[in-house]
Amino acid sequence: MPPIPESQQQALVSRLMQACGGSYSPETRRKYFISGPQWAAAYQGQALFHAPTRPPLGFESVIHHLGEIGIGWWTTHDTDVIPTEALGTDRQAEIVAGIRQALADNGVQCSMVTTETFYHAVWAASPAAEAPEVREYAKFRVCNTVDVGHELGASFAVYWPGTLGYYVQGAIEETNTLRWYADALNAACERDIEVAGQRGRPTLKHCLEAKPFEPQAEILLPTSDAMLAFIASGLLTHPDMVGLNPEYLHELMWGAAPRAALARALLAGKLFHFDINDGYRLKHDVDIGVGLVNPLDWLNVLVLLRSHGYQGPFNLDFKPPRTTSQFGVFEVSFPTAVDRFITLWEMAGEVIADPIVNEATAALKAGGPPAAAAHDADAITRANRELLTLHELIAHRLVQILIGQHRGRVFTG
Repeated sequence: MPPIPESQQQALVSRLMQACGGSYSPETRRKYFISGPQWAAAYQGQALFHAPTRPPLGFESVIHHLGEIGIGWWTTHDTDVIPTEALGTDRQAEIVAGIRQALADNGVQCSMVTTETFYHAVWAASPAAEAPEVREYAKFRVCNTVDVGHELGASFAVYWPGTLGYYVQGAIEETNTLRWYADALNAACERDIEVAGQRGRPTLKHCLEAKPFEPQAEILLPTSDAMLAFIASGLLTHPDMVGLNPEYLHELMWGAAPRAALARALLAGKLFHFDINDGYRLKHDVDIGVGLVNPLDWLNVLVLLRSHGYQGPFNLDFKPPRTTSQFGVFEVSFPTAVDRFITLWEMAGEVIADPIVNEATAALKAGGPPAAAAHDADAITRANRELLTLHELIAHRLVQILIGQHRGRVFTG
């Protein structure tokens, strides 16, 4: 193939995207509770050792492109759209009014807001630092985010503690730090109750997000299970208002099974919100688009969520690769992520209804014939030995559904 002139490269990408097929219309995409984050769409490709590869992008462009694609909800950090120095000022009110207008113009809604408590130098010792003025500022920030959330009609607020940890041992007293962090969440919930009452709106669902490795050396709340224990610790004045926003990759990163973490959150009644992406175990937080690394695992995750009637948002918390152009972000990255999710979600419904999966599962639950002696371990083993093979059969059936083999897709060479 000869070199492709720059003037023809976007047309090539678009033509090959059309040739891929398997896409959904914007109208179909809007039927699913999928949200597009400002930070993901505007991500410039920068990283610790990497320069940006894409130019900056404002909320007007992001919201417009999301609306065109058919992503019906938008999410943001406070400082993604409001300069730090403008928070809580008249300038904030002007920006929020502009966001409301952009959302209305493009038929998009704001579903979630979150507070940046990790990037600015003020958070060097975490939002629960020893200095009282830092902690008071943290309360201002989360309460201000609650205000912004109500202004934009959001239903969820998410909190990632960021630097809640330490680099060197003995530098902090962990129980104090956790109490101080709870103070900020308590302030956010109290402010939420006040503002929701004034506006005649429901209170927000406040969601904690865990991340196991970064950015401190030691993290105080590294996993969703740690967050569940924190919510139940007695430190929160409104624990009923606080749940989880697990992120698929954050659970995978430390070697866990995301599906198991989600199951524990479901049992606790605390699965409020879900950040969806993909990546690798025991690696950096690469935030790859959903289904590009672990599609079978994702199918299993969605079977679990569909089985338990999860109705919350699916937030596309991924970073378009540094190799993708800004044109490609909205031509390839976001539409394909949405379409893979929708297909996997509908496949999960197929798994739930599949007669083979259902018969195999029912047989495992029924078990073998009762042993003559109820405590005869060898007899119980013999009675169930053949049934246990169904575990592998079920896994094979899920792979068949994933690759279309159950519909006759085979290769004859």
